[in-house]
Amino acid sequence: MKHIARLSLTIAAVASLTTSLAHAQAVRTERNMSLDLANQLAAAGVAACAADGYAVTTTVVDRAGTVRAVQRADNAGPHTLDASRGKAFTSASAKNATLAMMENAQKNPAAATLVHIPGFLLVGGGVPVKVGNEVIGAVGIGGAPGGHLDEKCALAAIDKVKDLIK
Repeated sequence: MKHIARLSLTIAAVASLTTSLAHAQAVRTERNMSLDLANQLAAAGVAACAADGYAVTTTVVDRAGTVRAVQRADNAGPHTLDASRGKAFTSASAKNATLAMMENAQKNPAAATLVHIPGFLLVGGGVPVKVGNEVIGAVGIGGAPGGHLDEKCALAAIDKVKDLIK
């Protein structure tokens, strides 16, 4: 009888410990994009492309792909709003640059199916924003005459705020 009581107590202790560990892992702390950082990135993206003579829209999303900031340059086409949002969402979701994803999809038939994911836009111009190796959001730019040029502006925007995301 004593043996059964000890066994019961041991099982209860293990179950309690397992439950405690599960609860400890149930809540996570994540870094995310602040509104101030998003606004700075959006302004820097529009400015970088304007310096090269391109009227673009920059959309900045947080780690979940939710829009945090949008800036549309004077004379940027109306289509640039959806394009920049799609690029930012895709980049944040996949944690990768959309130009690299597009190039991979062109070479790899299995990756080509990514275009069928709702909201994904595999065109250059979406770049993840990282703190170390952790993606906290993404910048999407649309409106320059080529996705590689949109990406260049997005990278310039991220470079402009690099001291804030160390």
